[in-house]
Amino acid sequence: MIEKDNRLPLYYQLMDIIQGKIERGELKENDRLPSERELCEIYQVSRTTVRQTMQELEKEGFIYKEHGKGSFVAPKVINQSLVKFYSFTEEMKMVGKIPSSVVVDFQLVPCDAKAAKVLNIPVEDHVYKIIRLRLADDEPMMYETSYLPFARFPNLRKEDLENIPMYNLFREKYNVVITKANESFKAVMATKEEAAKLNIDTKEPSLLIRRVTYEGNSVIEYTISIARGDKFTYSVELK
Repeated sequence: MIEKDNRLPLYYQLMDIIQGKIERGELKENDRLPSERELCEIYQVSRTTVRQTMQELEKEGFIYKEHGKGSFVAPKVINQSLVKFYSFTEEMKMVGKIPSSVVVDFQLVPCDAKAAKVLNIPVEDHVYKIIRLRLADDEPMMYETSYLPFARFPNLRKEDLENIPMYNLFREKYNVVITKANESFKAVMATKEEAAKLNIDTKEPSLLIRRVTYEGNSVIEYTISIARGDKFTYSVELK
């Protein structure tokens, strides 16, 4: 409860109480919070204190507001650490979400000049061009386009990718040993097609992620992803 003689500001104490309820699961994603008046009555604080609390919670991404409807618990943002290799599937499982993928397109095509340069193969060599929509708890999270060299992954099938996570497939069917991956990040606005797939507005910020994955000195994957800016944060440990 709120302690009026505590040296901590009242709004900060109320923030701590609400954050605690969210972190313990007493308040779940998209649950409606009590109104400002109700919070004033429950915790015996002023409306000014409640408003400051709600402003800070919104600023820190714990809640969101809908005009005329009230305040709601914000869906979790995935905090992705960049200090080690990671996969979308495993990261979603770690935060308690159920990952899934929809293979939007699967083609074996001659490689274009840009992808050939990254993959270090001749132009016109065949590659798989795979477009996938990545979801967590059935909510769209990322829109990915991957290029894989046919020579390293012969007989790859769309059905394989629909049933097995890509990196599991690499390891189990093709005995791939990933040695490293390089990624770059850029803030962008999604195209109309990407926004439609991700269920966002084209004006909402997104992240363009380019990943180049290696097996030894050979590039085995080049993936371009559009990630929802409201669903991911990325952190790096500096030493």
